[in-house]
Amino acid sequence: MGEIVLSLAAMWGDISGLIAQVFHYHFMHNAYLAGTLVALSAGVIGYFMVLRGQSFAGHSLANVGFAGATGAALLGIPAIVGLFVAGVLAALGIQVLHPTAHAGHKSDVAIGAVFTAALALGFLFVFLSTSEYASNIYNVLFGNILGIGDSDVQVVIWSTLALFIVLFWIARPLFFLSLDPTVAAAQGVPVRLISLGYLVLLALVVAIAVQVVGALLIFALLVTPAAIAQTLTSRPGVAVLLSALLAIVFTWIGLAIGFFTPYPVSFCITSCAFGTYLLASGGKLIWRKRTYKRDQVRLSSQMKGAGNA
Repeated sequence: MGEIVLSLAAMWGDISGLIAQVFHYHFMHNAYLAGTLVALSAGVIGYFMVLRGQSFAGHSLANVGFAGATGAALLGIPAIVGLFVAGVLAALGIQVLHPTAHAGHKSDVAIGAVFTAALALGFLFVFLSTSEYASNIYNVLFGNILGIGDSDVQVVIWSTLALFIVLFWIARPLFFLSLDPTVAAAQGVPVRLISLGYLVLLALVVAIAVQVVGALLIFALLVTPAAIAQTLTSRPGVAVLLSALLAIVFTWIGLAIGFFTPYPVSFCITSCAFGTYLLASGGKLIWRKRTYKRDQVRLSSQMKGAGNA
């Protein structure tokens, strides 16, 4: 018994030492604070995105953000400003090109048109940029959370606060609209206004999440945690909380692995998210098969009992 206690104490000492080593550096304080806020925002807004079947919209806004970030670099302004402005303009464009964008798959054509136009514009900005500005494109595509400064953290804090204030106001009609847009419109829900507000919030989340995982890996925080949550539970409140919690855990683990290894943090976050999704999907498939076999055995027993009677 004493040896077990000593082993546990030694293990706890090692873990405490590793934690102290991680948080010894100020850049890791910024990375964990910003990463936690970004993951929380992405996990919550990502649930609505998956519920509405608009994963393509989230991916497109991330790529639209690429044009915004490269344009911001060309003008010498903060990248997050370009990311958000481009996202808002894209949201307006989607809404104008297809007024019924709230209907999910019906807006794919409008989203695709905005998506391709933004990619072409981003390529133009890259062509016009100097080598100094072009060197930042890698961070836009794949993220650089370990390079987040104090000013970036302040932007993330205020952006997260604004997002949850607006989301708290529109959460119930947005959920109603996401489940049944036709009935929601008949009940007087301002469909176009809520849909546009949701797209603007999604653009804001994309703008701050690009700093963590980059435009190409944005699904790691926006889609995967929400998809896992919906796989594990059908209760909306529990699913939202679980999605946010999973996004935070993936970010924390990814930051820790990225600190102790030479691998990029965004890769570590994405790998954790994808691996967990595979486990959740595989576990649910196994559970369904076992449930089906159990029901078949029960039905067979009932039929035999009825035949004997």
